[in-house]
Amino acid sequence: MLANAAAFKTVLNEMAKHASGAEVIAGIEARGFIFGSALATNTDRSFVPIRKSGKLPFETFSAKYGLEYGDDEIEVHIDAFLPNQKVLIVDDVLATGGTLSAAIDLSHKCGAEVTAVLVLIELSFLEGRNLISNKYPDIEIISLVKV
Repeated sequence: MLANAAAFKTVLNEMAKHASGAEVIAGIEARGFIFGSALATNTDRSFVPIRKSGKLPFETFSAKYGLEYGDDEIEVHIDAFLPNQKVLIVDDVLATGGTLSAAIDLSHKCGAEVTAVLVLIELSFLEGRNLISNKYPDIEIISLVKV
């Protein structure tokens, strides 16, 4: 899909329909950077990277999450968001929900308000939506494609 400019543009146009309530777009490393930064540019919003642990300079908040084969950790600068800033978190895939849940936790630690998470593809059989909606019932979960 990324190799096809027309398909990528179509995806970004669909994602942009869900960005109106956000003041800033946050993207999760790595492919969330691709969609999130392009979406931020196309909708005139700033972009905040949520990175894998150890890659950001200065002071950060971090959050661990489980994977099928162990644990991982993501982080964000402590001043990445303004207090009560409305955030849309973007990633390519919603699988188990662990990464997105950790990204929501980090945004909240910074004082931001996550209004929604937006993904290109949701792997429904892994039930990540349930993990997120049970923990954060007020956050909208948007997926362009469900498998």
